[in-house]
Amino acid sequence: MKIKKKYTFRSKRQIWRIIPTETNKLVIEEREPEKKQAYFICLQTESGKRIFKDFQHEEKFWVGIEAVYNDLIFFHSYLKPDMPGHKGILAFDIAEQEIKWENKDLTFLFQLNNLIYTYLQRFDSRNHYALNFETGEIEEDFGSDSNKINKLRDEAVKNQSSKDYLFPRIFYDDSSSSEQLISFFEKLKTEELISGRIEFILIDPLLLFCYHSSNSKNSMDIFLKAVDLNSGNYILEEKLVEETKLFLSDSFFVKSNLLFVLFGKSKLNVYELRN
Repeated sequence: MKIKKKYTFRSKRQIWRIIPTETNKLVIEEREPEKKQAYFICLQTESGKRIFKDFQHEEKFWVGIEAVYNDLIFFHSYLKPDMPGHKGILAFDIAEQEIKWENKDLTFLFQLNNLIYTYLQRFDSRNHYALNFETGEIEEDFGSDSNKINKLRDEAVKNQSSKDYLFPRIFYDDSSSSEQLISFFEKLKTEELISGRIEFILIDPLLLFCYHSSNSKNSMDIFLKAVDLNSGNYILEEKLVEETKLFLSDSFFVKSNLLFVLFGKSKLNVYELRN
């Protein structure tokens, strides 16, 4: 297998979240915590060509993304600043670069089969609704029937898990790992001053793995490497972070045939995986 870098995205802000869509878009959330500003950028996934940049919600910081579906980004606000509870739905059209609809009373639950499932919080219960994803109009009122909603949510989770995402797992030297993986990582530990855990994605025979390595400056460097387990040849070696005291995780993932790698807080590389 070969790995080819397609493009690099750099930002002066912190890259907070990366969301590849099913329509060849890449939505990037950036934040400036000290200024309490959140920005949203969209690129073409394959080329890195910018579609739009620096979109801001009316609420400049206490806002986030619930989901991206059929070129609509579904944003949420919060019940209160510094509180985790979500409230409100704003649907932003990527192609038209405009707000399609907004509902400030309902809260997003999940998306399934062209419907957005939501709820209205009452004093002692929740009322559930299914909305048309394009218009925000109510298609079905479930009342307080949480059993029906839970079954639909389970179906939505199954659909999401089948969308070609691969996220890193933590390596454990036990029965959960193959003898080949255990042998490879044990050898690596004799060659590198590894601190903390090793994260990996296995696309047999390609092994992608990330680890922290102690350096001579009493800190750590973070590396991402890719090796062909059949040949033992390394086909990618990148230093993601230099001289850090922090243990950082979730710096890479795979979607379909693309590898997304975050370097520190402000640089993203996208690679193509080729057989």
